[in-house]
Amino acid sequence: MKVSVITFGCKVNQYESQSMLSQLIQGGFQVAGAEDSPDVILFNSCTVTSASDQKVRQILRKARREHPDAILVLTGCMPQAFPEDAEALQEADVILGNRNRSVLLPRILEYLSTHQRIVDIAPHETGDTFEPMAVGQFYDRTRAFLKIQDGCNRFCSYCIIPHARGRVRSKPLDDLRREAARLGENGYREIVLTGINLSSYGQDLGLHLCDAIEAACEAPGIQRVRLGSLEPEQLQADVIARLARQPKLCDQFHLSLQSGCDTTLHRMNRHYTTAEYREIVANLRAVFPNAAITTDIMVGFPGETPEEFAQSLAFAKEIRFAKAHVFSYSRRPGTKAAEAPDQIPNKEKEQRSRAMIAAAAATQAEFLQSQVGREEDVLLEQEVSPRLWEGYTRNYTPVKVQGDGLGAGALVRVRLTHADASSCHGVTVHS
Repeated sequence: MKVSVITFGCKVNQYESQSMLSQLIQGGFQVAGAEDSPDVILFNSCTVTSASDQKVRQILRKARREHPDAILVLTGCMPQAFPEDAEALQEADVILGNRNRSVLLPRILEYLSTHQRIVDIAPHETGDTFEPMAVGQFYDRTRAFLKIQDGCNRFCSYCIIPHARGRVRSKPLDDLRREAARLGENGYREIVLTGINLSSYGQDLGLHLCDAIEAACEAPGIQRVRLGSLEPEQLQADVIARLARQPKLCDQFHLSLQSGCDTTLHRMNRHYTTAEYREIVANLRAVFPNAAITTDIMVGFPGETPEEFAQSLAFAKEIRFAKAHVFSYSRRPGTKAAEAPDQIPNKEKEQRSRAMIAAAAATQAEFLQSQVGREEDVLLEQEVSPRLWEGYTRNYTPVKVQGDGLGAGALVRVRLTHADASSCHGVTVHS
């Protein structure tokens, strides 16, 4: 039987989709090609916003229309956080939560035998341990994701994820070492450490994120270790100094900001101030001189006044992010912020979003221009036009380079000659 996987959301979901696909392949399934009609379609859902849920519903219904005889399996954060809503989606034949993905294969086989709809969503419990998962191959990817942490204890006022993912739990170091080594053996040059709240790695094991980074850097064959999104308040000066001792660690740090206004951060239940954030960025840049600092910025959070937005905008300009993902606040039922007073009208959120995006584009262009003239190793990812390849440097600068004999997964030395609004361009350097 042939299976296809549709993944919504974050890098953690992408990792978990690969793990579930591996489980099915080991059980005798084959990956459906572009021209194949799949027998099973697996939907790994995201529920970070109401719009995420709506997208899942739309694509699930479309799949049922286009593949009336296929087995449709819904799993991921949506059924875990909102089991009743998921169960109401009659298009899905099998529904599993995040906590019991390990029974994916037997549940599909059970459905094949009985043709009786299956809904199996187990709630998270205190004391849950890290779900055993290992992935050795990522289809169509030159970088490998390695999930090392799950769950979140923070309860930001806008976020449903603690309900979808449970409490913090971490991958044991020995398991991490084995998986990183296997990825290196399979030819990957770069691994990206991912988690729901990556900065909290080790809290349940008496360890620290630095322990995980050091273990990953030990893997033979791996030349780069990159970090996923980080909560900034975990990066004290001694932690940054410890990170700097790892030559394989990429000097790109995605520090989730959300707002550059302290009053707004307090309403969001974020656990740092702009002064602390500023100091962390300064410390990183002092130790990693060519570091790229990237972030997420939310506009239009409930109660955000024009003055508070102006503070956030000024702070974003001050920090000079290499790249920022800007998005408008979206009400997520089940969270404190969804019921908060002073919700911002959509028109105002759109105006603020445009202003923040413009500021982020300006600092991104400034950063890209600062990279011109450097020689960097670029990990090639895809051919964007004949003989023109796109890849990324250690600090995640996007680079386009033209030449013969290039290919996905190759690590090539490139001199960066000029920049446009979204990437650098360069020429290969032959030693």
